[in-house]
Amino acid sequence: MKKAAFLFGLLWLTVGAASAQTFRGIDKTPMDMAYYPDDYAHDRKFAPAKIGTDKAMVRVVYSRPAKNNREVFGKLVPYNKVWRAGANEAPEIKFYQDVTIGGKKIPAGNYALLTIPTEKKWTIIFSSDLDQWGAYSYNEALDVARITVPTQKAESPLENFSIQFAKKDDKTATMYMGWDTTVVAVPISL
Repeated sequence: MKKAAFLFGLLWLTVGAASAQTFRGIDKTPMDMAYYPDDYAHDRKFAPAKIGTDKAMVRVVYSRPAKNNREVFGKLVPYNKVWRAGANEAPEIKFYQDVTIGGKKIPAGNYALLTIPTEKKWTIIFSSDLDQWGAYSYNEALDVARITVPTQKAESPLENFSIQFAKKDDKTATMYMGWDTTVVAVPISL
């Protein structure tokens, strides 16, 4: 009888602890995803005629930090240091097909997307070191490719860091990364 009472008490504590579970608050830097072609996953499921036989070229999953009245580049994001191109975990870029970026061939696969911003240009880094928080454990030996692109002035300030793709032609797209008054364009071709 004592054993049954003990087991019942243990079960009661376990159920009580499980129902008292609390959840963390919502992250202040929402996660986003960009595809090329745009909305590929949605259209593949719900509007297959829209994409026809096209295969996806690229997808990026990243977190979108906000400016919040702060000076971004050169201050919040220091110049000449590796930056995770967003917030939280380093963005993950997936190439569904082999691509060429800045004359460098990159095999289909998943990579961490990192940058080294300066005032006039950014170095874009594709690293095989996935699942890293920020760029704190960045290891240059794991770079798959690096390219350099010039900065451009945004038409209007962007409150949140953003990544977007634009079609150039059937085999070429441009990945735009922008925040505050800075934009960079990264050409991607099949």
